[in-house]
Parts: sequence; C-alpha cells; structure tokens
Amino acid sequence: MLRMKRVSETYDMKVFTDSGEYFGDIEECVLHANKVFGWRVKSTKNSFLNKILGSAKGVIVPHQLVKSIGEIMIISKSAVPSYNPEEGEAHGEE
Repeated sequence: MLRMKRVSETYDMKVFTDSGEYFGDIEECVLHANKVFGWRVKSTKNSFLNKILGSAKGVIVPHQLVKSIGEIMIISKSAVPSYNPEEGEAHGEE
C-alpha cells in the first residue's frame, strides 16, 4: 500500500545509507517545477557527514538516490562523497 507523506513531515528526519550508516538529518526539500529535485541533509554531531565534511554544514542528495522514506530516509551508498580516512587524518594534522 502506498502511503503518502507531506514534505513537512520529513524535516529533521534521520537519514541512513543502504549499508546502515547514519548519514545526517533532513534540513530542507529542494523543489523544481513542483517536483522533488533533492534533499538538503545537514551534518550532525555523530553523522558520517560530520566525519567527512568537517566544518561544512551538509550536502544536497538528489531525489533519484533516495531508496525509501518512512520513519527514516534510506539513501543509496553512491550518494556518499568519497572518503579516505587516511586523507582526513593527514588533513587534520596540518
């Protein structure tokens, strides 16, 4: 059964990747010509985005990469920016 959601119900919704990593929280829906274009996901304290972005506030995830919306939003792993933990550590030392 298809259950419709209002865009306002998605604000502050938790976002996870399809591999189970906590990605961030929905901050805003990006609309174009009355269709959902994407989702602005904000970086939060314990999120994967916080680890890879550092001081940046978040990213925009295209709606095509959203797999499911319910109590949480599940996005494709391909939406995750590439991240090399060794580069992050080296960058932080400078």
